[in-house]
Amino acid sequence: MKRLVDDFWKSAVLACLLLTLAFLIGPLIVAISMSFDARGYLAPFPPTSLSLRWYASFFANEAFISGLWNSLILGFSATLVSAIIGTMAALVITNYDFRGKAVLSALFLSPLMIPAVVIGLALLVFFSRAGIFNGFFRLFCAHVIVTLPFTVRAALASLTGIKRSLVEAAMSLGANERQAFWHVTFPIAKPGIFAGCIFAFAYSLDDVAASLFLYDTRSITLPVALVGHMRANFDLSVAAATTFLAFITVLLIVVLDRLIGLNRIVGRGLYR
Repeated sequence: MKRLVDDFWKSAVLACLLLTLAFLIGPLIVAISMSFDARGYLAPFPPTSLSLRWYASFFANEAFISGLWNSLILGFSATLVSAIIGTMAALVITNYDFRGKAVLSALFLSPLMIPAVVIGLALLVFFSRAGIFNGFFRLFCAHVIVTLPFTVRAALASLTGIKRSLVEAAMSLGANERQAFWHVTFPIAKPGIFAGCIFAFAYSLDDVAASLFLYDTRSITLPVALVGHMRANFDLSVAAATTFLAFITVLLIVVLDRLIGLNRIVGRGLYR
């Protein structure tokens, strides 16, 4: 009887996992399939014939390509600044004891709990009062804020597992704090820091909630361009753009796995 109950719960958990996986992957599969639809209109699923016409339409759309370049430049620059600030903040939090340490850590992670719409609206009001109307600069500040928790959290997880005795041993052999960081601390924490950068870049590339409040005509990102296109003329070039963004995300995961290894990130790479 006990074995039957165990088998039942095992089957129930497996069925729940499969349903969850289908719920997560199903819409993406539909979008990818529809992006190859040869029909010239939004027709019922599945496609009756296949074509690359919607990918050609996507790459021929100047708004999409301009938005893609803006998203890539914005993502790289915001991720770079976010990684520098996040690593420095993590070093201070892990190496020093001071009053308000927990508050400071929570402050850096707070954008994860605040909706991006709220952040975008707050920054819009702030920049308007400050007289700052450059769209790219406003987007850059917003993307640094929303990506900072990823780099801080990853750096904190990596640096927490590094024994202080390793740094002290390097300093006892003649290294100063800067040399000890670059030759001892950073090589050990590098997998987690790079992982945080990739996750931050992926989040920046897909952000639309905060960007809708802050862009201008010269700094439209790809997600914002897609929203505008859907309002005016919804066609399957949006599905092609979605597939392209999904491809970039998968490519980032593959690069992460090749350079660092997902096992090190999920397991002992971050939590030693």
